Amino acid sequence: MLIIGLIGAAGLGFLYVRFFIQRRTPIRYAVSSVAAVGGASVTPFAMGQCGFAPETTGVDRLLAYGLMAVGAAVALVIVRSFFDRRDGLSNESDAFAGEIRSGGYRMGWWVPWVLLAPTLAILVVFLYTPAIQTFTLSTRLTRLGAPRSVDVCFRNFSELLVAEPWRLVAYPLIAIGLVYGARFWLSRTSPGTWSRRGADLATIAAALSVFIALYAMFSPGGGGNVDFRAVYLTTVIISVGVVVVGMTLGLAVAYLAYRSLRGGSAYRTLLIWPYAISPAVAGVLFFMIFDPTAGIFTHAMESWFGIDVPNYRESTLLAQTAIILASSWKILGYNILFYLAGFQSVSLDQVEAAVIDGASPWQRFVKVVWPGLSPITFFLLVTNLTYAFFEIYATIDFMTKGAPAGDTSVAIYEIIRIGVNNGDLGRGAAQSVLLFIAVIGITLWQFRTSGRRVTYGGA
Repeated sequence: MLIIGLIGAAGLGFLYVRFFIQRRTPIRYAVSSVAAVGGASVTPFAMGQCGFAPETTGVDRLLAYGLMAVGAAVALVIVRSFFDRRDGLSNESDAFAGEIRSGGYRMGWWVPWVLLAPTLAILVVFLYTPAIQTFTLSTRLTRLGAPRSVDVCFRNFSELLVAEPWRLVAYPLIAIGLVYGARFWLSRTSPGTWSRRGADLATIAAALSVFIALYAMFSPGGGGNVDFRAVYLTTVIISVGVVVVGMTLGLAVAYLAYRSLRGGSAYRTLLIWPYAISPAVAGVLFFMIFDPTAGIFTHAMESWFGIDVPNYRESTLLAQTAIILASSWKILGYNILFYLAGFQSVSLDQVEAAVIDGASPWQRFVKVVWPGLSPITFFLLVTNLTYAFFEIYATIDFMTKGAPAGDTSVAIYEIIRIGVNNGDLGRGAAQSVLLFIAVIGITLWQFRTSGRRVTYGGA
């Protein structure tokens, strides 16, 4: 089975030269194929070829082939950069390309590396090394405090996925096909036509198909597998809610606060203050607000309006709504701060021109102000998603502890619950690796889609 993967990597190197390299020679075909085989062979030999052992499942082998494909792709990217430099296609003004000349001073190529050495050392010690150790730990069965661990290869990952390998291949391929099909349809239509409206709807449906495909790929539980679909669905609901509510309220409040008013500076400073507190404090505050026995909100609704508010920790909808409100309030000041800065970059000449043309306030906002805020919105979209994925553990822990029945247990909460509270380090590390891959994938997707609609200045 390993030989099949290496042969496939060699073929991948051949196709890479065929479609992505301008000058195609027999030597380049050979070098690319050898590099792809070398990159693909790193992970199976480092892991002792455990993914191809006789007792492994089809999902384990598929994950092993996936890692080999990633290694081959990295090696081919390096080879392409070497070929581009040989062909004169790389940017020779790059500081690392050769000698640096600035005024009357000349520096060798090694000077930037010396200056970056302290930062690189910190990254290696505190970022890259723990990341590698996390991946190593994810392939083991180990308990917190246990003196020994057992190598289980990809079992910690395969128990999070469906048992049929063909589904793991078919679902993402269908979603990718729908995405590229919608983009092709969009490129063949003209603005303002019914075909363009249909293409826009198809683009939205294709984007939703990616999330549906991921949901179908995760395990529904049973048979020794983990019910990771529930964790994935909860993570998507709460993360999207935090991003939408936080950014929408931040934009609305910033738009109101940007207007000229007496004491505006002090008022804006007070609006930004909530970001200075920690997620744990936000969880405590909203716990005191919504607590069913002594909460301020519960007492006000019962005494003023005679409404008996149910226990939010016993309702999935109320619990998730409470988490979204607390987390959105925590990051609201951050969004307000950046949107206030964004409003200052909007061209007043364009706004005045829109007023002269008779545009309504809503038209001025949609046609002039909102496009000018696109760089800030794109930045906040990335940072709010990162916050929603990684920094709401303390809020959930203080407010619901994952209740009811795990319906507020997002991915980061589940990782800490399993890895730290239950002491199952291997399974916790495997889920953290999946979360890391998901965040990287979503960020790259944002840069390829939303990033193209961002306009900077007069560009």
